[in-house]
Amino acid sequence: MRLEGRAVGEWTAELNCVWQSIAGRIAPRRLLVDLRDVMHMDAKAIDVLADMYRQSGAQFIAETPMTKYFAEEAQRRGGFTAAKGE
Repeated sequence: MRLEGRAVGEWTAELNCVWQSIAGRIAPRRLLVDLRDVMHMDAKAIDVLADMYRQSGAQFIAETPMTKYFAEEAQRRGGFTAAKGE
């Protein structure tokens, strides 16, 4: 899944709808979420990423300090912590 731009407000709701529509079909595969072109995310959007992480073990592709923050915060909120170096 590739995200771009700003995930705020109604776009967060849309992200959640898309996630809910595919969540049951992901297993046993792992979801890969590309955050490289994301410019901003509100707290609710990060919560959706956390849900993706918690339910599917989603992996996030992030390059900038900001997108790395979004990925790390989603993992923290998702309740799991990755080992250092992963």
